[in-house]
Amino acid sequence: MVCHLPPHQLSRAVTFSGDRQLSVFHHHLFLSATALIGCATLLVCVPTPGQAADSWPEFRGPRGDGIVPNSHPPIQFGEEDKLTWKTKLEGKAWSSPVIADGTIWLTSAVEIMPTDEERVALLKNTDNDERKFKQLAIAKAIELKALEVDFETGQLKRTIELTTVEQPDAIHSLNSYASPTPVIDGNRLVCHFGTFGTFCLDRSSGERIWERTLPLKHAVGPGSSPIIHDGKVILIQDGMERQYVAALDLETGSTLWETDRPPMEAPTGDQKKAYCTPIVITDANGREQLLCMGSQWMVSYDAKTGNEFWRLYHGKGFSVVPRPIFDGKTVYFATGFGKPQLWAVTVDGNGDVTDTHVSWTLKKSIPAKPSPVIADGSIYIVDDNGVASCIDSEDGSNVWSERLGGKFSASPILAGGHIYFCNHSGEVFVIKPGEECDIVQTNQVDGQIMASPAVINDAMILRTDTALYRFDR
Repeated sequence: MVCHLPPHQLSRAVTFSGDRQLSVFHHHLFLSATALIGCATLLVCVPTPGQAADSWPEFRGPRGDGIVPNSHPPIQFGEEDKLTWKTKLEGKAWSSPVIADGTIWLTSAVEIMPTDEERVALLKNTDNDERKFKQLAIAKAIELKALEVDFETGQLKRTIELTTVEQPDAIHSLNSYASPTPVIDGNRLVCHFGTFGTFCLDRSSGERIWERTLPLKHAVGPGSSPIIHDGKVILIQDGMERQYVAALDLETGSTLWETDRPPMEAPTGDQKKAYCTPIVITDANGREQLLCMGSQWMVSYDAKTGNEFWRLYHGKGFSVVPRPIFDGKTVYFATGFGKPQLWAVTVDGNGDVTDTHVSWTLKKSIPAKPSPVIADGSIYIVDDNGVASCIDSEDGSNVWSERLGGKFSASPILAGGHIYFCNHSGEVFVIKPGEECDIVQTNQVDGQIMASPAVINDAMILRTDTALYRFDR
């Protein structure tokens, strides 16, 4: 297909051609959520159909899928264009903003950095292979914080000191010590930092209600964001030495249940770890399912008890990041690093459904980090190296693929009839969904974008490595 680009973008366009066929019996990719606004079998926290979102309580928004009905954020924006305010942020974090009641909440980690000599000494004190030292970052100490920002003015209203961690584990150089996105439920704010701690705060007073430390060997740092469902904080704890899912009581932080993941075939724990964020769905039979994607297995649990409904073996994929998405019948998910694939699986099964419930799989240009989004029966993705694709959700066929350029980690959003893709270089590509790649605008902000954007009504909240922005139509 031809990609319609603004004139200044034509010189950069490289159209992909050749084999775009699906691989019907193999793995991969992120998921796309339901564009069927009226469907009753959607994700948790679905807003009333026809209304714009007035809160953004968790990773990927009120529906958990990056879709914002009836919101119209600006298509063209930048450092001096449609900018309502810009606020410098303390520390380093790839966690996304969450918003409720006129307040934006973020997590951050202030790193006490070592000298080059100290860095090597700290890494040698870990059990990491010296051949991987160049890929790793490590701090002498980290100060973990929650930041409260006024939605209207951008003023930093409060900084809540959570804890200081001396000699934290090493992380991947592309990760941060504060990558999991916090989650809001009523007056509760849960800030999760993986093995470094989980903190429940009273949003009004800022007081700490409870805190837990669930030790885990992440290898390259934390990444899985928590969700809250039916009074439970759900955490995917897929580390190198142990892989399990846990439910904590929102009021007390006590463990309600823990369920170990299915056995894995892997030479090392490095290929057993994962960083995915779960979703809650309701299937056609009325079962409420907690879908927790992990290395080698996608598993459906009963959110009340942690008991397993079904499992599916997707192969050797590991370090899974993209969040699954559900369209009322089918869950779409990526299989992680290695050779990423996108899978489409129906959710009405029991037991091992590997041989019975796979609708299709796709191998080419599948992301390992950004999640997908769905619009009008098509799944839109961008892989880590900047190739955007439109996939038919019915059969997994490729409608088009186009190179945007740059590296991508943030998950896209669909708002105002446009899809927003953000890359590491601060570029935001705005694409009109359809049977041809139609890039209507490319925007530029300063800094690096690793966090996924949020939308409230017609305002876009965008986090870079140094600042928080609000853009208005």
